[in-house]
Amino acid sequence: MKVLLPFQAMNQYADQVPASYRASACGPITAASILRYHKELTPGIGQLYRFLGTTSLGLSAFCFIRQLRKWLGPRYEIKRVRSIGQVKQELDAGNPLAVKFDRYFSLRWRQQTTFAYHWVPLIGYEETEDDLLLYVHDNGQKNRPSNLRAVSFRKNRSVLSFIRISPVQRSNE
Repeated sequence: MKVLLPFQAMNQYADQVPASYRASACGPITAASILRYHKELTPGIGQLYRFLGTTSLGLSAFCFIRQLRKWLGPRYEIKRVRSIGQVKQELDAGNPLAVKFDRYFSLRWRQQTTFAYHWVPLIGYEETEDDLLLYVHDNGQKNRPSNLRAVSFRKNRSVLSFIRISPVQRSNE
């Protein structure tokens, strides 16, 4: 089975990102990309960078969740997704997720992973015979736009954190 959401990625090295923030703007860019997918207006990337508590070293999952909850309030559900089954359910329901690759704070310094430390939007998956491929946008580099990449869940599972950012469905009562 393969799921791939129609998603417009952003580039953390784009002109609208303040130059001093570009190297560590992957978290705010990931949040802004997902919120744009849900048609949510976002402040400028510089303002979002500061609001989320991003530093030159990056953005912790705790701050990412806490600050997005403060900003978006009860209109969105922002929470860590712990199982790959729940990740697939979210994608099946049309909700991209924020995924953090973190070799450092997971104490996996020498493990070969797709990214050492990086936030990216997760927009799909594909089940293969021996693995699960996760489709992510890499948020670009200085001289190229964001690319869609298929990464191995099996090879990266110990360094991944998944965050759900989805609108709360209200019943019309």
